[in-house]
Amino acid sequence: MAIDAPKLRLPSLKALQAFETAARHESFSRAAEELSVTPGAVAQQVKALEDWLGFPLFRRQSHGLQLLPQAKAALPGLVRAFDSLGDSVQDLRNAGPVRQIRIAALPCIAQLWLSPRLPQLRQHFPDLQISVTAMETPPNFRREPYDLALFYLNSDSGDPARLVLAQDYLFPVCSPALVKELELTEGLLEEQPLLADAVWAQDWPSWMKFAGLNPDKATISASFSLYSLALQTAIDGGGLLIGRETLVTNALQRKDVIAPFNIRLPSPRPLTLIMPTPLTEGHRLAELVEWFKTSVGT
Repeated sequence: MAIDAPKLRLPSLKALQAFETAARHESFSRAAEELSVTPGAVAQQVKALEDWLGFPLFRRQSHGLQLLPQAKAALPGLVRAFDSLGDSVQDLRNAGPVRQIRIAALPCIAQLWLSPRLPQLRQHFPDLQISVTAMETPPNFRREPYDLALFYLNSDSGDPARLVLAQDYLFPVCSPALVKELELTEGLLEEQPLLADAVWAQDWPSWMKFAGLNPDKATISASFSLYSLALQTAIDGGGLLIGRETLVTNALQRKDVIAPFNIRLPSPRPLTLIMPTPLTEGHRLAELVEWFKTSVGT
């Protein structure tokens, strides 16, 4: 009489994914951000995997997680497995007709640089559904369903997955009314309200040093979590903002702001298009990349 061997049951894929992500970050909260769930959900899935295994994977500490040796040894294999799974899913997406393009971008780039170009982009590719997601860090194309990304990155001309779209320059901008009222000069710059994006607070000291001014006098009057809010405050006459050329060009063209000084500091992080590689010639994604290359100045 034939006897069927017992079937091997693997642990939940969600539990394995939660552990792999938490182990890479050594943090339930950072894993939750990547997976778009709550830290409690990650902890619950990890606990389920530990119950299935019969031993702990982390040492829970007041200041975070510590990966235990047996878990640390298994992590590289799981990372490779999930990367491979992600690659296969992307291959499946790319095998069919391309109907949707998902673009990830830094919030200020999405609002001030990409948004004005979207009508032209959609007109050029009328058959594509183009969506934009604002995020603070570039996505992992092997793990997340994005096709292109726009961020400020350190120059790396040898990386085929990066294409510099525009060099960037830093310089103060303010409303025309503010300049007229204050009769702004370089000497008075240190005494005026300075506006800054919270992430780029060092732009002011960097520019002032470049301009030969005392960077210690760069006292920020107002800090903003969104660059677009800082720019609008400058437009409304609320102070001086370090403009990034790629973000303030439209405002300058509309005369909403002016650049009172002819001193421009080159930014070490140009506007960069990130893409998965390799791109197949003739693929719609390659056509989009070419569109960005040729239309960046418009």
